[in-house]
Amino acid sequence: MTDPTARALQLLEALQSAPVRTVSELVERLGVDERTVRRDVARLVDLGLPVESLRGRYGGYRLAPGRRVLPLMFSSEEAVAVLVGLAGAQAASDDPDLAAQTALSKIRRALPAQDAHRVDDVLGTISRRDEQPSHVPDPAVMLTLAEAVTHRRPLEVRYRNRTGEPSRRIVHPSGVIAHARRWYLLALDPDAQREKTFRLDRIRTARTLPGTFAPSPPADPAAGDRADPTDRLIEHFVAADYRWQVVLRLRATEDHLRAHLPSTVARLERLDPPADVGGEGETEADGDGDGDVDGERGGEGDGEGGLPWYRAEIHAEHLDWIPALLAALDCEVMIDRPEELRDLVDAAATRMLRAAARSTDRTAGAPRAPRHR
Repeated sequence: MTDPTARALQLLEALQSAPVRTVSELVERLGVDERTVRRDVARLVDLGLPVESLRGRYGGYRLAPGRRVLPLMFSSEEAVAVLVGLAGAQAASDDPDLAAQTALSKIRRALPAQDAHRVDDVLGTISRRDEQPSHVPDPAVMLTLAEAVTHRRPLEVRYRNRTGEPSRRIVHPSGVIAHARRWYLLALDPDAQREKTFRLDRIRTARTLPGTFAPSPPADPAAGDRADPTDRLIEHFVAADYRWQVVLRLRATEDHLRAHLPSTVARLERLDPPADVGGEGETEADGDGDGDVDGERGGEGDGEGGLPWYRAEIHAEHLDWIPALLAALDCEVMIDRPEELRDLVDAAATRMLRAAARSTDRTAGAPRAPRHR
């Protein structure tokens, strides 16, 4: 490289991308001799950049913290990572920060036209409704997904499911969604003719395939279709094909239930009393022991006691966490199915009653608490 300015910028990028660079590394990266490297380093120092020399066997050059922000060099993938992070933080904030907005504008303007369009594709395909995801996806994967969504290109992904089993999928992507601190791809499986979700941190590779696919027909609310990608993602969560399907009837306000059963965990359907509520043999889990919860949560006054009934459906891989959930709900509960949950709730109730018992005969075999003087 003969252009001193271009070489100085390449030298600066090399110093920014590693804690220390040896002279031999810089000679190889820049394609010049050691004398030229030292001259280029001196040029950066003359420009006010804090480049330090390190002596010894493992010596070389490094950038020291300076009094002003250095000019930064980004590849298109790095620019995507920065922009997605900034845009995500802004979208999740109730009070967007002016400095972040300025940084977004500066980076966007500095990108070459082709890279700027690719970044716009990424930002345009993201749907977000809540907090910023904790996991930053691979920028190269994000660029590929955005291109496929924007131009309706078939996508091949290599994926690992929750058990770690690898697979190769060909899908028709429709959106990238940030939800519950994770990133997801929403896509149609053309073989099964069914929409599926994929966690981005489980996608190992992604590449677009030749051709395009037809757009999906518009959503029909009358048929229960959901147009919003985040709503569709949540519906996939609650309808997931797990081992157990739990059906409960709960007596409380919707706000109270949703505080313990978010939309990603359970479907809630308000029942019309008295026909849909009652029956014989149901297991009841009353928060205060006698079912008297009149007016404690107020509001939606249906039926006796002023509280409505809801049907809750939960799909779960395990049941062991649900008895504690029912206790935390602190309301009347009727278990419709499965029978195995009744046994777990009965066992949990027995343990709690035993823990609350004060008689000496119940604690005869228990270890004594230490006595403090």
